[in-house]
Amino acid sequence: MTNKWRESEVVYGTEDLLTSLCNSVTRVLNVATQCQIHYSGMVQRITKTCLKPDIGCFVLFDGGFSGLVVLNFSAQTAMELYESYMLNMGMPKSELASAHTSDEVANIMGELMNQIVGDFSGKVRRELQTHITQNQPKMLVLSKQVALSVDTHLDKPEARRVTFYTGQNNIFYLELAIDRTEFIKLHDFEVNEVVNPDELIAQANAEQDAAPETATQESLDHEELMKSLGM
Repeated sequence: MTNKWRESEVVYGTEDLLTSLCNSVTRVLNVATQCQIHYSGMVQRITKTCLKPDIGCFVLFDGGFSGLVVLNFSAQTAMELYESYMLNMGMPKSELASAHTSDEVANIMGELMNQIVGDFSGKVRRELQTHITQNQPKMLVLSKQVALSVDTHLDKPEARRVTFYTGQNNIFYLELAIDRTEFIKLHDFEVNEVVNPDELIAQANAEQDAAPETATQESLDHEELMKSLGM
């Protein structure tokens, strides 16, 4: 009886979580920017996660399982996604920022990452029936590589890197570090309705418009983060 149960059990592990996260990246960015985002069929096992030039974003999450998500963009990739997003939102090209170091570019890239992790956490709640929370995404314009470690929060850390490609063949990278974990399906259950990414984007834009007073505090948080990273 035990062997028969083991043969039929459904196990959801690190690679499955990674695939779900990668699908959230393509799902949100395809809707938000109208770019054709896709990712490599190969994944790298890595020993540490890093923020890399020219723009690095990261989010910590905790709850049913803990981890860290990092997105690293070149200047060309960041500008392609930023411009596509703003043009898709109806902004005239003449009013767009001209450099990846602009605060506006940083804000948009951070917002896109917020939507990506929000989409992922929603799928975790629906499909794995557990809950994770996330902090506010941090975005840094970088001239050098900065290693990020979450080993103190993880008992058995595993790290992966996946390569993504944009419609203009620019490249960016996703890195994920999480506790080594497996979800084993005990019984069948219904997965709730999938959230529309358009609704996520509309909600995020509304929240951003309704909270301009947080800019000063975010600037202070950014300075503290840079100091903690030794920059």
